[in-house]
Amino acid sequence: MKAAIRQRAEELGFDDCRFTTAAPPATADHFEQWLANQQNGEMTWLERTAPKRVNPQLVLSGARSVICLAISYSANRPAADGHQPSGEVARYACFSDYHDVLAERLDALTAAVNALGGASTRSLWYVDTGPMLERDYAQRAGLGFVGKHTNLISRQLGNWIFLAEILTSLDLPPDAPEKNHCGSCTRCLTACPTQAITAPFRLDARRCISYLTIELKGAIPLEFRPLIGNRIYGCDDCLAACPWNRFAREGNLMKPHARTELAAPELVELLSLDDAGFKAKFAGTPMLRTKRRGVLRNVCVALGNIGDARCLPGLIRATSDREPLIAEHARWAMEQIQGRLEQPPSNPGRAAR
Repeated sequence: MKAAIRQRAEELGFDDCRFTTAAPPATADHFEQWLANQQNGEMTWLERTAPKRVNPQLVLSGARSVICLAISYSANRPAADGHQPSGEVARYACFSDYHDVLAERLDALTAAVNALGGASTRSLWYVDTGPMLERDYAQRAGLGFVGKHTNLISRQLGNWIFLAEILTSLDLPPDAPEKNHCGSCTRCLTACPTQAITAPFRLDARRCISYLTIELKGAIPLEFRPLIGNRIYGCDDCLAACPWNRFAREGNLMKPHARTELAAPELVELLSLDDAGFKAKFAGTPMLRTKRRGVLRNVCVALGNIGDARCLPGLIRATSDREPLIAEHARWAMEQIQGRLEQPPSNPGRAAR
């Protein structure tokens, strides 16, 4: 039965398929302590669904197995043209929304699982949408190991992967869990601009640029704004630093859904988008969920960090935006640019003497 499920998963485009039991994850205590320390920030849904995340029986009564799936989104990224200040978007977001892309295939695979198990089989699938500690199940299933940056790393695919799982009442023999292969490497910790990885395998989401630019709904704290650089949606620094990415390969499933024009968008152009323009540009992508106010807030921060005098007219207009969040960040950006313009030019020759 496992062979049949794996074959169907491969036919549907999944890059890997492994199996584990539906027993509670061994890391439940660590997760609950992480919540107690409020390191989830404003992601309050993690608190609301915590009991289910540590007890799969509350998600699907009678669950016995978890089918864990990996989907590669590794792809070459086009470089910015260098003529205008441009932003940086996390690699996963430069595709059509993976939730939508994978839903039909997960429906089909779940139907195959239920057909193999018979009329009494019950199954539920999730792709970053349900109360599952998916990385923990994926490691226990042998799909990969949780790295020091707290993301899953596959020895076959690197760490540019989406995860999905099917919780099922079928009793399927589990695969062997994966061991950790980080060794003494700490590249991901060193790479983090905000020191959000406070220790190996420990992440304070409140400091993470992905959290600050995506999940945080209000103003970005002043202390973090200069560290964000030109990132306007997420951050890949810890993932990109991982040496296991030498094994990363482009996945066939996501390749047709690439949105390469989003990899390095011109910031001033984004700042001019009204609601209709924003929805049209980001339709069908993960960035749509952060809404215009969130993305343009991030654009203002990026312009404050890398913008020049050419960006000031757009920022002046943004200070009158009907969204106070955008207006406040636009004023901050103007102050940063004007401060740089007022600095006297350096004189290396004089310093040398």
